[in-house]
Amino acid sequence: MLLTSFRLFSGLLISLLFAAPAAALAQDVVLGASVQLTGPVANTGRYYRDAYQLAIDKINTAGGVKIAGQPHRLALKLYDNQSDVNLSVRQYTQLITQDKVNLLLGPFASNFALADSAVSEKYKVPMVQGGGASDQIFTRQFKYIFGTLAPASNYFGSTIDMLKVLKPVPKTVALLYADDAFDVSVAEGTRPKLKQAGFNIVMDERYSTNATDFNSLLSQIKSKNVDVVLVAGHETEILNFVRQAKSLAVAPKIYSFTVGVPSEDFRKALGSDADYAFGMTAWLPSPLLKDRWFGDAAQFAKEYKAKYGYDPDYHAASGVADVEALVQAMEDANSMDPQKVRDALAKVKFDSLYGPIAFNQNGQIDLPQVVIQVQGNDLVEVYNAKGFVKQPKYPMPAWNARK
Repeated sequence: MLLTSFRLFSGLLISLLFAAPAAALAQDVVLGASVQLTGPVANTGRYYRDAYQLAIDKINTAGGVKIAGQPHRLALKLYDNQSDVNLSVRQYTQLITQDKVNLLLGPFASNFALADSAVSEKYKVPMVQGGGASDQIFTRQFKYIFGTLAPASNYFGSTIDMLKVLKPVPKTVALLYADDAFDVSVAEGTRPKLKQAGFNIVMDERYSTNATDFNSLLSQIKSKNVDVVLVAGHETEILNFVRQAKSLAVAPKIYSFTVGVPSEDFRKALGSDADYAFGMTAWLPSPLLKDRWFGDAAQFAKEYKAKYGYDPDYHAASGVADVEALVQAMEDANSMDPQKVRDALAKVKFDSLYGPIAFNQNGQIDLPQVVIQVQGNDLVEVYNAKGFVKQPKYPMPAWNARK
């Protein structure tokens, strides 16, 4: 009996000794993030949660991140900031000071990234985020914030280039934008581009974030007979705008939105009323975008849809690129030390399913926006840096003239 007990104890001890390293390895490199999983922008926040997890799972399956010849598994420590900026700041502080995560991934939305990056800067832990594009994030000479979205100030740049070559060329423009960091940056960049291109800005209006009533602005658009309406806002705001435009029979020749159009949920929510809407995206799931872990962007989109039941858009693609950038930097630095990873991020250069990743001196990348349009049941690329890809449906007909 004693001999049997000793053997059982010895076997258990040996099992524990050999199991311990494997258990430690499973969460060797912890990436921390706070994302909007509830609240007004949760529908977009989920892209980041899902993209982060899919990327981490994919990299772990391929052997993890290799540092000094040793494979390390990735783990994700994620909090729901409930679409509350102040809570998000507290959670990032907790991730660093209490949870002791190794590195940071970002939240969604520029006002969140603007506040949360101050935490990463304070504690000198690099954050790579693909949720905030406001120029304000990258003009403070911070050293620990890196972004995979193009500058907000140039979001409508490709759209304006398209407007100049439409026939007939539109003349008057209404510029509407929410009063948050991203949308203000969009407006500040769009305004001079419109003037330089010779367009007449007949409305330049700032509205409250999460606004639900656009009747007054739409009535002005109708009375001024505006040709082009450019709206920088959040997805729920754009949904309200389109629905109220139909209700008031407001149909400019073109309306284009910074968000919403690339999203499958947005198009489903509006149904046929989404037809003719223009938008932009820095990413489409092209097989030409090669990737070390997923193969290419088309394969990634297929895997994403299979796992989560909805199509990825550029938010999800940029989220995957964030994880990949941290992994590439750790491998380049041969370290998970925050300072060494930060220095490696500043010099990183690799191809991802999102596009080429190389940060400028401010910590941002600049991918050109592609103009897209809803045409019936399809989301169509209509204009890129080389010109028209497919002819746009222009001008937009009156609501009662639609088929």
